[in-house]
Amino acid sequence: MQGRVVAAHGRQYWVELPDGRRLPCFPRGKKSEVACGDEVDIQQTSADQGVIEAIRPRRSLLYRSNEVRQKLIAANVDLLIVVVATEPAFSDELVTRALVAGESAGIETLIVLNKCDLSDRLAASRARLAVFADLGYRIRELCARDHAEDLRPALLGRTSVLVGQSGMGKSTLINALVPEAGAATREISLALDSGKHTTTHASLYRLDADSALIDSPGLQEFGLGHLGRAEIEQAFPEFRPLLGQCRFRDCRHDREPDCALTAALDAECIDPRRFAAYGRIVGRRDT
Repeated sequence: MQGRVVAAHGRQYWVELPDGRRLPCFPRGKKSEVACGDEVDIQQTSADQGVIEAIRPRRSLLYRSNEVRQKLIAANVDLLIVVVATEPAFSDELVTRALVAGESAGIETLIVLNKCDLSDRLAASRARLAVFADLGYRIRELCARDHAEDLRPALLGRTSVLVGQSGMGKSTLINALVPEAGAATREISLALDSGKHTTTHASLYRLDADSALIDSPGLQEFGLGHLGRAEIEQAFPEFRPLLGQCRFRDCRHDREPDCALTAALDAECIDPRRFAAYGRIVGRRDT
């Protein structure tokens, strides 16, 4: 049988079948490469359990990694929504890293600024996001408690994934757009013996027959160890017109003479915060 993974709890997965049934499944072997959103082939082993035999070809995969391990976030997504808020403070660098991951995976991106009802914090948050707006990234402002529906047109006909730091309001947004999400999560948690819902697991919710929304765990970091330097450079839109114009083909954009990127930085054509974030992502020790 074929199905789609709609919840990922460690090595346990909840697979939705074509007839609408949902079945707890486990992967074969010790190592699992299954992500929420994956289309899979399964074999039903009992009335209430199955085994994942194969992952069908993906059109996209969003994940993060460090020196030790990688963490799959979602598969087959069309839109990456980075959720930030006026309060608590969000990390500019985490936003940059999420956008780099989306760019490298070929996934369209959207930044949502939540809690815009906190008017005394709104101007400062807009100023911090201006660097991303200037690069062409779309930014949608809303208050998830009252105006979550403003986001729905951007979600129609797509599979979207929400990412962001804890406390940005992703759960409020999910519950506003999918009122039955809480009940669905409790059902999944009981079936997978996870005891209770935690934000350490990804879940997919249906908005309609053609639209789905994946909620991912809150992030405090977004490792990009799986990307090479060239891939990271290409994922910065402001770098692309300058790549290949440095004197040295293997320029690290650090202290080399006639570097097109550092020249653009000196000319204030590249934001210094973005350039510093790039240096940290590629592992320069002086940034």
